[in-house]
Amino acid sequence: MSKTDYDLCIIGGGAAGLVTAAGAASLGAKVLLIEKHKLGGDCLYTGCVPSKTLIHSAGIANSITTAQRFGLSAVLDPIDQNAVMQRVADVIKTIEPNDSPERFRAMGVEVVFAEAQFIAKDRLLVDGREVSARKFVLATGSRPFIPAIPGIENIDYLTNETIFNVSENIEHLIVVGSGAIGCEMAQAFARLGIKVSLISSSVILPREDPDMSAVVEQQFVADGIELHLNTRVSLIEKAMSGIRVYLDDSIMLEGSHLLVATGRRANIEKMGLDKAGVQTKKNRLVIDARLRTSNNKIFACGDVAGPYLFTHMAEHQAGIVLRNTLFHLPAKAQHNNIPWCTFTSPELARVGLSEQQAQQSGMVYRVYSFPFSELDRAITDGQTNGIAKIITTAKGKLLGACIVGPHAGELISEYVLALSQGLNISALSNAIHIYPTLAQINRRVADQRMKESLTPNRKKWIKRLFRLRGDQQ
Repeated sequence: MSKTDYDLCIIGGGAAGLVTAAGAASLGAKVLLIEKHKLGGDCLYTGCVPSKTLIHSAGIANSITTAQRFGLSAVLDPIDQNAVMQRVADVIKTIEPNDSPERFRAMGVEVVFAEAQFIAKDRLLVDGREVSARKFVLATGSRPFIPAIPGIENIDYLTNETIFNVSENIEHLIVVGSGAIGCEMAQAFARLGIKVSLISSSVILPREDPDMSAVVEQQFVADGIELHLNTRVSLIEKAMSGIRVYLDDSIMLEGSHLLVATGRRANIEKMGLDKAGVQTKKNRLVIDARLRTSNNKIFACGDVAGPYLFTHMAEHQAGIVLRNTLFHLPAKAQHNNIPWCTFTSPELARVGLSEQQAQQSGMVYRVYSFPFSELDRAITDGQTNGIAKIITTAKGKLLGACIVGPHAGELISEYVLALSQGLNISALSNAIHIYPTLAQINRRVADQRMKESLTPNRKKWIKRLFRLRGDQQ
């Protein structure tokens, strides 16, 4: 066996691993990147890219079927599901070169396609050779979590890793799970003319405040999605039509395809972590604020590190790992004020504390909201379904924000900046926003606090002080 030394050895070629590898190579490090499948990971092949491509096609289909709302006449021909899936594949191929091994090898990264297994605290075995490195990075991502539902082992079910490869027509899609993946896929397929049933042991998007997730739920009903909430699947079996699903409330559903979207599990098996002295707990890595494992030579980033399974979080953590592994700076990962968005229609985006979290903390807080139905640009665009809501301290310091409405994933960024800078909500109220734009809602919701402060007594004293004559006969 040959032995090669590296400054950094990265296991996993998804978003976290690629950002780490590119950053390290650009700084002059000798880098080995190990991936057992394809570079690009979940985000490119089974996550963000294909799902948002499908959602966009579904959105266009919905625009056609609802064209009469805008004074137009349009008819949507029967949808060719294969053509839609082909566009998903084409978009992946367009982006794929950005994550190609050729591109990373041109940067100076050595790319090896193989499985890696630690054989000691400072060495691993890959492709028949021992490899040592100053530091190692685990960026092995996550995979779908499959619950132990009776009968599920006897059927062919779909996950986010397989649904974009379906070649036959889907007649009736049954979705188990009401998190981001389940909700996004349920609505997308429904808007493509497919019958969809969604089952969940909770409500829609349970991590969000009920008043916000209720807006998404109402749209699901309008889109014709059959909802079975606060119930559980008791049995799954094969049927003539494809799949038969029994629920705890004695309801039985039959569909052609089943999508399981019940969460994710970190990929930490079969890597010899015990030989490397890396501790795990409840199927997760034990890591500190610097993203170090219990072996200070081994770091982790991305989904395998958690707790937020987002590409933008993976990129942030990759930067933290680089500072710690190459520069030996005591950099810590940011776990507060992490924004996210569920790309349903309307989108639901949040950053910072939710109203439920503020309530549970026992702190003194204030809540202000403003509906899209009173925003001029939302009215002109016919997208009035939604609310913007902010949580502040009693003195007006921003604690959190949630938007459910059109382009919420874009609009939330103003709150991300405000939270990161510790701004008072008056900063948003005082900022000039272009008219007419959806972003004006950020100012309008902030203005609600200013209006609240104008109590009748305060208004009375202002009138006296400045000799104002309003309300006089």
